[in-house]
Amino acid sequence: MKVIALGADHAGWELKEALKAWLIENGHQILDFGTHSPEPVDYPDYALQVAEAVASGKAERGVLVCGTGIGMAMTANKVPGVRAALCSDPFTARVSREHNDANVLALGGRLTGSELGLDILRMWLGSPFSGGRHERRLGKLAQIERRHLQGREEEPDGSP
Repeated sequence: MKVIALGADHAGWELKEALKAWLIENGHQILDFGTHSPEPVDYPDYALQVAEAVASGKAERGVLVCGTGIGMAMTANKVPGVRAALCSDPFTARVSREHNDANVLALGGRLTGSELGLDILRMWLGSPFSGGRHERRLGKLAQIERRHLQGREEEPDGSP
């Protein structure tokens, strides 16, 4: 099974714990970066740890939960190699994997109940990347990322 990195702030802690229990029950190895209580914390601290674990290969995928999922997704997407997708239903979860090869799932703990969260997670984990025309698009995303990391001016199609 997969190594999954988990992270949440105080608003996502309860949903993270429900997802964690299901992941463990289904044989996944967990890297839980916290938070470990509903005490107020800053979401970027947890999103960064999960994103770095995924980008470095310590985890195959990551799951982040804050109040809306927005802040977690924004933070995780700052880390090169991370493709975090904020998903609100099983359809967006499936498409985030099939079309975008998302390697981090972001959820809103104040918007997503545990049953819906589990449905989203199961769909996300079970959906493979489709490849094909989507590979070209992911290549363009990687070019944009490299351009901004290197400070070079390069067009998304690879031309200077």
